[in-house]
Amino acid sequence: MTDDKREGLIEGRNAVIEALRTGRPIDKIYIARGDTDSTLRHIAAKAREKGIVVVDADRRKLDYMSVTHSHQGVIALAAVREYSTVGDILEIAEERGEKPLIVICDEISDPHNLGAIIRTAECAGAHGVIVPKRRSAGVTPIISKTSAGAVEHIAVARVSNITAAIKELQKAGVWVFGTAADGDTRLWDADFKGASAIVIGSEGRGMGRLVSESCDFKIGIPMFGKISSLNASTSAAILLYEAVRQRKGQ
Repeated sequence: MTDDKREGLIEGRNAVIEALRTGRPIDKIYIARGDTDSTLRHIAAKAREKGIVVVDADRRKLDYMSVTHSHQGVIALAAVREYSTVGDILEIAEERGEKPLIVICDEISDPHNLGAIIRTAECAGAHGVIVPKRRSAGVTPIISKTSAGAVEHIAVARVSNITAAIKELQKAGVWVFGTAADGDTRLWDADFKGASAIVIGSEGRGMGRLVSESCDFKIGIPMFGKISSLNASTSAAILLYEAVRQRKGQ
């Protein structure tokens, strides 16, 4: 495990219990699979009460993650800040007197990609970023580094279901634009001047089927070279700054 990934680890039963008791922001808790110890069950129950993702992990994975080599069957991954809600992001836009501009990350698991997307979103003046609780990188110390600290200045909401979050945004009058290689709307034909959310799919398969079907528009970024796709964070930057261009009337 790299030094970056070791940052933010909380190891051992007492340390994790104390972190939960004091309300320290936690991204995920890894607990040894098959361990029926009452203390570990207590930790898992308290974590779930707080909405923290609990992952059943093989002990070999915990051994690999551990820095202290005395994890006692539990390792927590600290978050660098509290997560916001979708409602919080909409309120931020309202307080600024602006139409919402939001980025939705559909299972972006590479922390460098997620950090780069958060950095670009903050630079473009977006009001927030939405990520799923599972199968996604979280707001951890490595994300803080790769976002160049931008994560401290932009709201990040963590949701159980991306499709449900999209529907919540649509009910609030937000148009949802998905990125897809076969998108039926060309980048320069999309209208981002109104309330807009841009969905960026995962590095491998793009948007999930249900997420894709929930979008109001599918945006295709034109390709003129021999490579047929762009990095997820690059796609986010292109769409965000097209939105900025339109909103600034340039």
